[in-house]
Amino acid sequence: MLKVGKLDSNMLQKIVIDKIKYKRPEVKTRAGIGEDCAVIDYGKYECVVSTDPITAAINDIGRLAIHISCNDIASNGIEPLGITLTVMLPEGTTEEDISMIMAQAGAAAEKVGVEIIGGHTEITAAVNQPVIVSTAIGRGLAGDSQSAHNMKPGDYILMTKTAGLEGTGIIASDFEEELSGVLTDEELVSAKALLNQVSVVREGLIAGEIGTSGMHDVTEGGILGAVWEMCHIAGLGCQVWKEQVAADPVTIKIAEHFDINWLRLISSGCMLIVAPEAKTERLMAAIQEGGVEVSCIGQVCEKEKGLYLVDGDRQIEIAPPEADELYKVVK
Repeated sequence: MLKVGKLDSNMLQKIVIDKIKYKRPEVKTRAGIGEDCAVIDYGKYECVVSTDPITAAINDIGRLAIHISCNDIASNGIEPLGITLTVMLPEGTTEEDISMIMAQAGAAAEKVGVEIIGGHTEITAAVNQPVIVSTAIGRGLAGDSQSAHNMKPGDYILMTKTAGLEGTGIIASDFEEELSGVLTDEELVSAKALLNQVSVVREGLIAGEIGTSGMHDVTEGGILGAVWEMCHIAGLGCQVWKEQVAADPVTIKIAEHFDINWLRLISSGCMLIVAPEAKTERLMAAIQEGGVEVSCIGQVCEKEKGLYLVDGDRQIEIAPPEADELYKVVK
């Protein structure tokens, strides 16, 4: 029996990706471990496409469905322009429920500047809570997409905002009653408000203008999972400096209460940006001027040196991502 959550990387490669045999020459970036987007050649332009589900959140599902896929497009340094939504809802869903979900989606799409261009909505006994699958599309000039294939030893790893922010917001929203005995009223409001920061489109476009060695929005598997995926694509190693990884104090308190690792907690709203040394200061300054927090959390190295989290005097090997820590709470 498989665990709840994303398939681990080895299994995904073996039973999913390796089954894809036919390749088209127009596809520049295709399905692969850690790849956020497909990139398709359209001559002067390239089309960037990404799809993602929202399965573990309920209260903010419409808003998250927009941001999660648009974030993937932005991780290529490309502006998202269109998105489709497949909305599957359980029996007992009301008109008011659908209206609320689409009001959230509509407001989030307007904020990001992306048009909802189609989709599908149905009530089905196949699900016991709302599930939305969103597919976002972006267009850029040929060659403009950022890719982790460009990473090199010596590059720095930057992270925007705070680790675990999406997971913190989801848990605070869906487990408010339980957390009322753990967090103050102010902390609970602050934790839920982190979901207002789940878009990385702003920093993705800023970084794309300057140029990077690759970007990755941090979703399931958290900061450490995203770092592992980027290094896997590049065939390189890295060090991540734990003391430099920003985390909101309320995230730490929630993680301690539920006995979960905030470094492995879903973190949409965080962007990993790998920067050549010559561009690091410029990228950090531009992102901060854009109103987004950013910190330098590590450095890329040769593959032979491995992938390690440096925690004081300890070096802890970074393992491939497995099921997100969120699923230990949302069962």
